[in-house]
Amino acid sequence: MRSSRLFIPAACTAHSRISLDEDSAHYLRTVLRLKKGSSLIVFNDTDQEYPAIVIEAHREGVCLELGASLYRSVESSLPVHLALGISRGERMDLAIQKAVELGVARITPLFTEHCVVRLDEARRGQRRIHWMKIIQAACEQSGRNRVPGLGEPQALREFLTHRPETGLFLDPEAAAGLSAMAKPQGTLVLLSGPEGGFAAHERQAAVAAGYIPVRLGPRIMRSETAAIAALAAAQCLWGDMA
Repeated sequence: MRSSRLFIPAACTAHSRISLDEDSAHYLRTVLRLKKGSSLIVFNDTDQEYPAIVIEAHREGVCLELGASLYRSVESSLPVHLALGISRGERMDLAIQKAVELGVARITPLFTEHCVVRLDEARRGQRRIHWMKIIQAACEQSGRNRVPGLGEPQALREFLTHRPETGLFLDPEAAAGLSAMAKPQGTLVLLSGPEGGFAAHERQAAVAAGYIPVRLGPRIMRSETAAIAALAAAQCLWGDMA
Protein backbone atom coordinates (compact mmCIF):
# COMPACT_ATOMS: atom_id res chain seq x y z
CA MET A 1 0.00 0.00 0.00
CA ARG A 2 1.34 3.43 -0.94
CA SER A 3 2.32 5.67 1.98
CA SER A 4 0.55 8.99 2.46
CA ARG A 5 2.72 12.03 1.71
CA LEU A 6 2.61 15.40 3.45
CA PHE A 7 4.25 18.69 2.55
CA ILE A 8 5.72 20.53 5.55
CA PRO A 9 6.41 24.26 5.03
CA ALA A 10 9.30 24.22 7.48
CA ALA A 11 12.82 22.88 7.86
CA CYS A 12 13.08 19.18 8.67
CA THR A 13 15.88 17.38 10.49
CA ALA A 14 16.42 13.63 10.51
CA HIS A 15 15.48 11.81 13.73
CA SER A 16 13.66 14.84 15.14
CA ARG A 17 10.15 15.53 16.33
CA ILE A 18 7.99 18.23 14.78
CA SER A 19 4.59 19.68 15.64
CA LEU A 20 2.41 20.44 12.64
CA ASP A 21 0.81 23.79 12.05
CA GLU A 22 -2.97 23.99 12.25
CA ASP A 23 -3.63 23.51 8.53
CA SER A 24 -1.27 20.54 8.18
CA ALA A 25 -2.63 18.94 11.34
CA HIS A 26 -6.21 19.33 10.11
CA TYR A 27 -5.29 17.82 6.73
CA LEU A 28 -3.53 14.86 8.34
CA ARG A 29 -6.46 14.09 10.66
CA THR A 30 -9.46 14.78 8.42
CA VAL A 31 -8.22 14.13 4.87
CA LEU A 32 -5.48 11.54 5.28
CA ARG A 33 -7.28 10.17 8.36
CA LEU A 34 -4.06 9.18 10.04
CA LYS A 35 -3.93 8.33 13.72
CA LYS A 36 -1.31 7.76 16.37
CA GLY A 37 1.08 5.10 15.13
CA SER A 38 0.38 5.72 11.44
CA SER A 39 3.30 6.06 9.06
CA LEU A 40 3.73 8.58 6.24
CA ILE A 41 6.32 10.40 4.14
CA VAL A 42 7.18 14.05 4.83
CA PHE A 43 8.88 16.45 2.39
CA ASN A 44 9.69 20.15 2.46
CA ASP A 45 10.70 21.44 -0.99
CA THR A 46 14.14 19.83 -1.19
CA ASP A 47 15.33 16.60 -2.77
CA GLN A 48 15.07 14.95 0.63
CA GLU A 49 12.10 13.16 2.13
CA TYR A 50 11.60 11.63 5.55
CA PRO A 51 9.70 8.57 6.73
CA ALA A 52 7.63 9.64 9.73
CA ILE A 53 5.45 8.19 12.46
CA VAL A 54 2.48 9.98 14.03
CA ILE A 55 3.20 10.02 17.77
CA GLU A 56 0.37 12.38 18.74
CA ALA A 57 -2.88 13.12 16.91
CA HIS A 58 -5.70 14.96 18.65
CA ARG A 59 -7.60 18.25 18.50
CA GLU A 60 -4.85 20.05 20.39
CA GLY A 61 -2.23 19.16 17.80
CA VAL A 62 -0.32 16.57 15.77
CA CYS A 63 3.30 15.58 16.37
CA LEU A 64 5.50 13.51 14.08
CA GLU A 65 8.76 11.67 14.64
CA LEU A 66 10.99 11.74 11.57
CA GLY A 67 13.35 9.00 10.46
CA ALA A 68 16.52 9.23 8.38
CA SER A 69 16.47 11.54 5.37
CA LEU A 70 16.26 9.89 1.97
CA TYR A 71 17.39 11.48 -1.30
CA ARG A 72 14.71 11.27 -3.95
CA SER A 73 14.17 13.47 -6.99
CA VAL A 74 11.62 13.03 -9.76
CA GLU A 75 12.09 16.50 -11.24
CA SER A 76 11.96 16.76 -15.01
CA SER A 77 15.11 17.32 -17.05
CA LEU A 78 13.08 19.94 -18.94
CA PRO A 79 12.46 23.04 -16.80
CA VAL A 80 9.14 24.59 -17.88
CA HIS A 81 7.69 27.90 -16.76
CA LEU A 82 3.97 27.92 -17.55
CA ALA A 83 2.49 31.41 -17.94
CA LEU A 84 -1.21 30.70 -17.80
CA GLY A 85 -4.11 33.00 -18.64
CA ILE A 86 -6.46 33.03 -15.66
CA SER A 87 -9.62 31.02 -16.24
CA ARG A 88 -12.68 30.57 -14.10
CA GLY A 89 -12.78 28.39 -10.99
CA GLU A 90 -12.31 24.70 -11.59
CA ARG A 91 -10.76 25.18 -15.04
CA MET A 92 -7.83 27.09 -13.57
CA ASP A 93 -7.54 24.66 -10.67
CA LEU A 94 -7.42 21.68 -13.05
CA ALA A 95 -4.78 23.27 -15.27
CA ILE A 96 -2.56 24.03 -12.27
CA GLN A 97 -2.99 20.58 -10.74
CA LYS A 98 -2.15 18.72 -13.94
CA ALA A 99 0.74 21.06 -14.76
CA VAL A 100 2.35 20.06 -11.45
CA GLU A 101 1.79 16.38 -12.17
CA LEU A 102 3.44 16.90 -15.56
CA GLY A 103 6.56 18.34 -13.97
CA VAL A 104 6.21 22.11 -14.45
CA ALA A 105 8.86 24.09 -12.57
CA ARG A 106 7.00 27.40 -12.21
CA ILE A 107 3.53 28.81 -12.87
CA THR A 108 2.62 32.46 -13.35
CA PRO A 109 -1.09 33.39 -13.62
CA LEU A 110 -1.73 36.07 -16.24
CA PHE A 111 -4.41 38.69 -16.79
CA THR A 112 -5.13 39.05 -20.50
CA GLU A 113 -7.67 40.95 -22.56
CA HIS A 114 -10.06 38.01 -22.78
CA CYS A 115 -9.83 36.97 -19.13
CA VAL A 116 -13.31 36.76 -17.63
CA VAL A 117 -11.84 36.72 -14.11
CA ARG A 118 -11.19 40.08 -12.46
CA LEU A 119 -9.49 40.09 -9.06
CA ASP A 120 -8.99 43.02 -6.72
CA GLU A 121 -5.95 43.02 -4.44
CA ALA A 122 -7.68 41.12 -1.61
CA ARG A 123 -9.15 38.45 -3.87
CA ARG A 124 -5.85 38.16 -5.72
CA GLY A 125 -4.12 37.19 -2.48
CA GLN A 126 -6.87 34.70 -1.62
CA ARG A 127 -6.68 33.05 -5.03
CA ARG A 128 -2.91 32.79 -4.82
CA ILE A 129 -3.18 30.99 -1.46
CA HIS A 130 -5.78 28.67 -2.99
CA TRP A 131 -3.60 27.91 -6.01
CA MET A 132 -0.59 27.28 -3.78
CA LYS A 133 -2.58 24.68 -1.85
CA ILE A 134 -3.46 22.96 -5.12
CA ILE A 135 0.22 22.90 -6.09
CA GLN A 136 1.26 21.40 -2.75
CA ALA A 137 -1.48 18.77 -2.88
CA ALA A 138 -0.48 17.82 -6.44
CA CYS A 139 3.11 17.36 -5.25
CA GLU A 140 1.89 15.09 -2.46
CA GLN A 141 -0.13 13.02 -4.92
CA SER A 142 2.47 12.84 -7.70
CA GLY A 143 5.51 12.05 -5.58
CA ARG A 144 7.35 15.34 -6.15
CA ASN A 145 9.51 16.64 -3.31
CA ARG A 146 10.19 20.03 -4.86
CA VAL A 147 7.25 22.42 -4.98
CA PRO A 148 6.92 24.46 -8.19
CA GLY A 149 7.13 28.22 -7.78
CA LEU A 150 3.98 30.32 -8.10
CA GLY A 151 4.45 33.83 -9.46
CA GLU A 152 2.29 36.79 -8.53
CA PRO A 153 -0.69 37.19 -10.88
CA GLN A 154 0.26 39.88 -13.39
CA ALA A 155 -0.73 41.46 -16.67
CA LEU A 156 0.52 39.81 -19.83
CA ARG A 157 2.18 43.05 -20.98
CA GLU A 158 4.20 43.11 -17.75
CA PHE A 159 5.22 39.47 -18.13
CA LEU A 160 6.39 40.07 -21.69
CA THR A 161 8.95 42.65 -20.57
CA HIS A 162 11.23 39.71 -19.66
CA ARG A 163 12.64 38.03 -22.77
CA PRO A 164 12.71 34.20 -22.48
CA GLU A 165 15.58 31.86 -23.28
CA THR A 166 13.10 29.74 -25.23
CA GLY A 167 9.54 31.01 -25.43
CA LEU A 168 6.53 29.40 -27.12
CA PHE A 169 2.93 30.52 -27.07
CA LEU A 170 -0.10 28.44 -27.95
CA ASP A 171 -1.89 29.82 -30.99
CA PRO A 172 -4.39 27.77 -33.04
CA GLU A 173 -3.55 30.00 -36.04
CA ALA A 174 0.17 29.15 -35.93
CA ALA A 175 1.74 27.46 -38.93
CA ALA A 176 3.96 25.01 -37.01
CA GLY A 177 3.46 22.52 -34.20
CA LEU A 178 5.64 21.65 -31.23
CA SER A 179 7.38 18.83 -33.08
CA ALA A 180 8.82 21.36 -35.53
CA MET A 181 10.60 23.23 -32.74
CA ALA A 182 14.21 22.64 -31.75
CA LYS A 183 14.97 21.34 -28.27
CA PRO A 184 14.69 24.27 -25.82
CA GLN A 185 17.86 25.82 -24.46
CA GLY A 186 17.51 26.47 -20.74
CA THR A 187 14.03 27.05 -19.34
CA LEU A 188 11.09 26.69 -21.71
CA VAL A 189 8.56 29.46 -21.09
CA LEU A 190 5.16 28.39 -22.34
CA LEU A 191 2.37 30.96 -22.79
CA SER A 192 -1.16 29.56 -22.65
CA GLY A 193 -4.22 31.78 -22.95
CA PRO A 194 -7.52 32.01 -21.04
CA GLU A 195 -10.94 30.80 -22.22
CA GLY A 196 -11.13 33.39 -24.99
CA GLY A 197 -7.55 32.90 -26.17
CA PHE A 198 -5.08 35.69 -26.89
CA ALA A 199 -6.19 38.87 -28.65
CA ALA A 200 -4.48 39.74 -31.95
CA HIS A 201 -2.41 42.51 -30.39
CA GLU A 202 -1.33 40.12 -27.58
CA ARG A 203 -0.10 37.59 -30.14
CA GLN A 204 1.84 40.36 -31.85
CA ALA A 205 3.34 41.49 -28.53
CA ALA A 206 4.38 37.92 -27.69
CA VAL A 207 6.18 37.56 -31.03
CA ALA A 208 7.90 40.92 -30.49
CA ALA A 209 9.05 39.68 -27.06
CA GLY A 210 10.69 36.60 -28.59
CA TYR A 211 7.92 33.99 -28.34
CA ILE A 212 7.28 31.58 -31.20
CA PRO A 213 3.64 30.68 -32.00
CA VAL A 214 2.84 26.95 -32.06
CA ARG A 215 -0.37 25.02 -32.56
CA LEU A 216 -1.57 21.77 -31.02
CA GLY A 217 -3.07 20.08 -34.03
CA PRO A 218 -6.16 21.02 -36.05
CA ARG A 219 -8.69 21.09 -33.20
CA ILE A 220 -9.52 24.00 -30.89
CA MET A 221 -8.99 23.02 -27.25
CA ARG A 222 -10.39 24.52 -24.09
CA SER A 223 -7.91 26.58 -22.13
CA GLU A 224 -7.19 23.96 -19.48
CA THR A 225 -6.90 21.18 -22.10
CA ALA A 226 -4.45 23.19 -24.19
CA ALA A 227 -2.07 23.84 -21.29
CA ILE A 228 -2.12 20.19 -20.22
CA ALA A 229 -1.67 18.88 -23.77
CA ALA A 230 1.22 21.26 -24.48
CA LEU A 231 3.06 20.26 -21.31
CA ALA A 232 2.58 16.55 -22.01
CA ALA A 233 3.80 16.99 -25.59
CA ALA A 234 6.84 18.99 -24.48
CA GLN A 235 7.76 16.33 -21.93
CA CYS A 236 7.42 13.63 -24.60
CA LEU A 237 9.57 15.57 -27.08
CA TRP A 238 12.26 16.95 -24.81
CA GLY A 239 11.70 15.87 -21.22
CA ASP A 240 11.40 12.69 -19.17
CA MET A 241 8.32 11.21 -20.87
CA ALA A 242 10.28 10.39 -24.03
